[in-house]
Amino acid sequence: MKQEVREFGTLLAMPLLGDIQKQESIMPTYKRNPDAVSRLSPEQYRVTQTSGTERPFHNAYWDNREPGIYVDVVSGEPLFASIHKFDSHTGWPSFTKPIESENVVENIDVSHGTTETEVRSRHGDSHLGHVFPDGPLAEGGLRYCINSASLRFIHFDELENEGYGIYRKIFQTQNKE
Repeated sequence: MKQEVREFGTLLAMPLLGDIQKQESIMPTYKRNPDAVSRLSPEQYRVTQTSGTERPFHNAYWDNREPGIYVDVVSGEPLFASIHKFDSHTGWPSFTKPIESENVVENIDVSHGTTETEVRSRHGDSHLGHVFPDGPLAEGGLRYCINSASLRFIHFDELENEGYGIYRKIFQTQNKE
């Protein structure tokens, strides 16, 4: 049984993305793509459509250290950036915050006999993983533990070609800090 608790919205508004959010009128509209769903691998389908969990340390991005962003495999909506990724020693990609907080929705998940906070993509309605309060304190204390199967990685060098060029700015800002 799942019950929506809250949406991130402005809860985790990131000043780092201020310029990006001002330009959202030119941002594409993201939505659930039935063709993308039909092309999912069995593992991607199991994870994103039936709220499954992939095996730790046996997934595509748990140890990816390349610069870039992670988008939803179903809608293409931007979810996480490598600059917010950290090694949680869990075997899944872990992030301190979403790249666009409005693209991530939290739900209460009691399906495994415990209460956890599930995260889903807003527009694709893909199960992404869970968020826990045991992340790096200096970065806000959250750990978004995400299934690689729900993500598509777009390398920094390909952001422009893939239509995500606006996100290059967050890497430039990060390098100046």
